[in-house]
Amino acid sequence: MPGRKTANVREKELRLAMLRIKHGKAHTGATRVSILSVAKEAGVSDSLIHNQYPAVAEQIRREQGRDGRAQRDAKHQALKKEREKNVDLRQEISALQIDVKRLSSINEVLHAENRTLRARLGNEAVVPLVPRAPAAS
Repeated sequence: MPGRKTANVREKELRLAMLRIKHGKAHTGATRVSILSVAKEAGVSDSLIHNQYPAVAEQIRREQGRDGRAQRDAKHQALKKEREKNVDLRQEISALQIDVKRLSSINEVLHAENRTLRARLGNEAVVPLVPRAPAAS
């Protein structure tokens, strides 16, 4: 029974498998670099790469354009943008709430004036004024 491979030997095999796939010379016929394709090419499980060789996994992700740092930075930028939108929207809401209070106050004043005018119309002692026709010249 052959001895276990050292971590350095296994890592070298994983990197060579990745290069073979990248250059179109994979034994398995893989054409795209992915953790699964590298694992198959090297004859190991993909979980071994994830759990024991995170540097290799990160290099594979970089090859795919999905490295952790780039993803994290992109998400951070998106979060920052959304927070800025949130601040703007909260300011807009505050301004609208102030407008609603102001308009509500104006509405109450107009409603009170309307009640007063209707009460005067209903009072028989109040005589409505009829506008005069303009004088002929």
